[in-house]
Amino acid sequence: MRKKFGALLAVVLAAGLSAACTSDSGDADQGAQPGGKVELSFWAWAPNIDKTVDAWNAANPDIHVTLSKQAGGGDIVTKLLTAAKAGNPPDLAQVEYQSLPTLVSNDVLADIAEQAAPVKDKFAEGVWQQVTLGTDAVYAIPQDSGPMMFYYRADEFDRLGLTVPKTWDEFAQTARTVRQKAPKKYLTTFSANDPGWFTGLAQQAGASWWGINGETWNVSVNDAATKKVADYWGGLVAEGAIDKQPMYTPAWNKALNDGTLIAWPSAIWAPGVLAGNAAATKGKWAMAPMPQWAAGENKTGSWGGSSTGVTAAGKNKAAAVKFAAWMNADPAATALLIKESSIYPAARDAQSSPLLQEPPAFFANQKDFYTSAKAIAETASGFVWGPNVNVAYDTYKDAFGKAITGRTPFSGAVDTMQTATVADMQKNGFKVAS
Repeated sequence: MRKKFGALLAVVLAAGLSAACTSDSGDADQGAQPGGKVELSFWAWAPNIDKTVDAWNAANPDIHVTLSKQAGGGDIVTKLLTAAKAGNPPDLAQVEYQSLPTLVSNDVLADIAEQAAPVKDKFAEGVWQQVTLGTDAVYAIPQDSGPMMFYYRADEFDRLGLTVPKTWDEFAQTARTVRQKAPKKYLTTFSANDPGWFTGLAQQAGASWWGINGETWNVSVNDAATKKVADYWGGLVAEGAIDKQPMYTPAWNKALNDGTLIAWPSAIWAPGVLAGNAAATKGKWAMAPMPQWAAGENKTGSWGGSSTGVTAAGKNKAAAVKFAAWMNADPAATALLIKESSIYPAARDAQSSPLLQEPPAFFANQKDFYTSAKAIAETASGFVWGPNVNVAYDTYKDAFGKAITGRTPFSGAVDTMQTATVADMQKNGFKVAS
């Protein structure tokens, strides 16, 4: 794919970088070095993101960005908290969406709503909501997204005479049919070790776990939508219609490879996982929109994704936002992120990049893979994250694991998540509405 689009990419990059060279940077010289040069520091973990930073620096000699590669996930959050407390955080950092409120509540990130406003419309509403807290405070620019979709073994569906389920009711019936026609197989599994997966399913159903009004947090991890999702999957596990083994284990890999598991509700990045963990099934999978809770609906949730935040202590916020907006919304930059960092961009236009015209190699038979993915991404539900996602997620693993082994209702596990999340927030001084 790189060879095929190499020439076209060069044209796109040249045009974009030329535009970047001529862009006005006069509002970004606060705290500039002698001679008017602004120096920015940037922490990130995306592979080869240095290529994108180098392109910016080549085109913007007055705003120089120095990259420091970091470990992702909770590691970078811990380091940012420590650096901010010591008074020396970077100007920008790559941050997962669910980590933003933790950094905001510790005064690490700046509200960039005014500076970021020009690029807001370049992102789907659901994605933009993930960088927004309260009514209008914005703390980052979206970088990549993880819209969820339905992956299935097309060959097994044909062999068993199955149709792709369009609703969750049809999904449940399909799961039962698989067990009847092929008792050694399961449609899919419920994983008690993947809270992000479950959160995406809950988002699609309309869940809203956190909300903030002024200084007061509303917490509803056990809202009606989430309990509906929990009861649905708990019921399928209880009747044996689906498997209950965790994902990302050798046993799970084997089940994907040998056809014991023939479907996986997952996210846009799933082809890479399947290629690495189920190589024997290359070319046998297909992708479709997620089943819906009501016929005719068109919604999905998200599993994963990150953003670029600007720190509150930085002296060059205008310049930092300019770089973050360019990196995540400019065609030249997003082309580099796709090509070099293998991300699925959050920006709408980037999802139609020439680099995304061919399907992933693992899905070579589905020529419309990225066209369909773009349409699905537009339907992702918004979601407000809270300041202690780690507590909710850790409790999920424990509570759902116990529910599976103890054969108790999954709705009880959701109640346990709610209790633990609220207690932790109150313990740490957050005001939580009763």
